[in-house]
Order: sequence, then C-alpha cells, then structure tokens
Amino acid sequence: MLGKVALEEAFALPRFEEKTRWWAGMFSTDPETHAKEITDINQIRIDYAQKHGVGYQILSYTAPGVQDIWDAAEAQALAVEINDYIAERVRAMPDRLGAFATLSMHNPKEAADELRRCVEKYGFKGALVNDTQRAGPDGDDMIFYDNADWDIFWQTCTDLDVPLYLHPRNPTGTIYEKLWADRKWLIGPPLSFAQGVSLHVLGMVTNGVFDRHPKLQIIMGHLGEHIPFDMWRINHWFEDRKKQIGLAATCKKTIREYFAENIWITTSGHFSTTTLNFCMAEISSDRILFSIDYPFETFSDACDWFDKTELNNTDRLKIGRENAKKLFKLGDYHDSSA
Repeated sequence: MLGKVALEEAFALPRFEEKTRWWAGMFSTDPETHAKEITDINQIRIDYAQKHGVGYQILSYTAPGVQDIWDAAEAQALAVEINDYIAERVRAMPDRLGAFATLSMHNPKEAADELRRCVEKYGFKGALVNDTQRAGPDGDDMIFYDNADWDIFWQTCTDLDVPLYLHPRNPTGTIYEKLWADRKWLIGPPLSFAQGVSLHVLGMVTNGVFDRHPKLQIIMGHLGEHIPFDMWRINHWFEDRKKQIGLAATCKKTIREYFAENIWITTSGHFSTTTLNFCMAEISSDRILFSIDYPFETFSDACDWFDKTELNNTDRLKIGRENAKKLFKLGDYHDSSA
C-alpha cells in the first residue's frame, strides 16, 4: 500500500549522539546503526519510506526525552530547543514530514503555551508526551495529567483541535527500585510501557478528563497498551460495580464510548494480525492508525506485515492513511491518493 501515514517515529538531537548510543546499547544489538538512524531526518528514513510505501511521517522526540528531566527550567529550555530544531527540518520536506511538539509537563499553562506556539507558528500536528513527568528535588516524583489542574492544557488541545500522543517512558526512581530493578527484562515493551500508559489513560477516563473535554483526542501506541484485551472486564467492573458506588460522578460514559469518541490506538511496534483483528473487533477500524515505532522497529517489519495482512480494502485504507488524514487534517502529501 502506498501513501501510508506513520506517527510514532522518533528522532534525537545530534548533540546527544554519545548519550543516544549509550541508551541504544541497552536494547539494540547495533547501537551504531540506531544512533545514525535516530539522528537522521531527511535521508535514511525517507529512503526507507520510499521503499516501503510510507508517504508521510509525523516525527517526535525520542523517549524518555523531556519527561526524564525533573528540573522544570531545564526541561522547558530543552523542549523549546527540540521544537525549533525539528521545525526547520520538516519544513524542508512538507509533503513527507510533519512533527509533534515536545513539551515539558511541569506546568500546565507553560505546556499549553508551548503547544500553541508549535501549532500556530510551525504547523505541528499535535504533541507527543512520554507518560508522566519526572519532578521533585531528586526526580522521584511523577506528575500525572489526569486531574483538574491540567484542564487548561486539555482545553488548549481541544481549542487547537490537535491530539496528544501519550507514549511510554522507562520507570525511574522509587518505582524502578521497588518494582522493576529485580525484573529488569520486563522493562519496556514486555510489560512496563503498557502498564504505565494504561494506568495514565484509565486515570483520565475515571477522573473525568474526557467528560470535561469531550472533544479531546488521545493516541495510544502498541495496539492500545493492553487495554483493548481487557475491554469487557473494564466495562463490566465500571458499569456493573463501581458506578453504583460513586464512579458515575466522574466517568459518565462507558469505556467503549470513550474509545469510540476520544481514544485512538496505533499499530506501532505490534505487528500481529491476530491482535489487530481482535482490536478491530473491540474498537473498530475507525479508531486504529498505522505506525512503525522507527528506529526501535524497522520499516520492513511494519510495512511488509501491514501490506500483506488479510484486510478488506476499506479497512486497509482507513488504518493505513484515511483515519490519519482526518485526525490530523492532512492535505496532499506524497502518494496521498495512490
């Protein structure tokens, strides 16, 4: 399929190349190649895209990114630097590349202002945030965005009519020491990423974020971070048990309605036909977006799988590009109508 849109595609600042190579050494069998791919913007990834039928990519700063910086001033300065940097690079190829804003999430108003700057000045397609923000004097605190303090930020998202991609980050501080230090092989895609993001999104559901902001759009990667597979059980518990004793005050709709109206999932890093079919049955092809998770995953693995998966043409087009075109209000781009 030509003209696919991919939207969990990472980049890193070249000045952090040494740190990027060290980080890659914890999960990549080829840190040198990873470092080259993640710092490249306009050549290597475009060559891959051309070969594998990806017409448009929305780039985002690699995890854990700014969410790993607990000093608020330092985090904000880096976010602005990243946004100015990537804006210049994607401007050179507007028919192939877009960007998500990088945000420091220490302060709701500051995050809202930076999002507005990036959307209105640079035309960014929304923002990608790496789960909770590290905070506190030693970085051991975690800021969640699922309470009313963050309403000014969520209102800005809806006013600008752009989505937020809630992406995982690695566990840190006391959480790491208590839960993951003795289980380090479960950090990342095996378990910790899904656990963190699903907690956050379900917190937004149950704490009324989507009721207060009914037009808000949130994207989750990796085919929904395990939530679709628990959909029946979550719905049963919320509707048949918890809403009888108080949950109805802050969670007015069903979990299925929130997924139908506010939440999207992507195929990033989860190239299983069985799983995709299950998610289509649970939440429908109307709420699924194609993605790769490059360079942590490869264009070939993602695109070869998707292009060969048995789907009817309507669903393939929806997931591959049409849903993204509507969500991000994309105009013509490379192979957008192929």
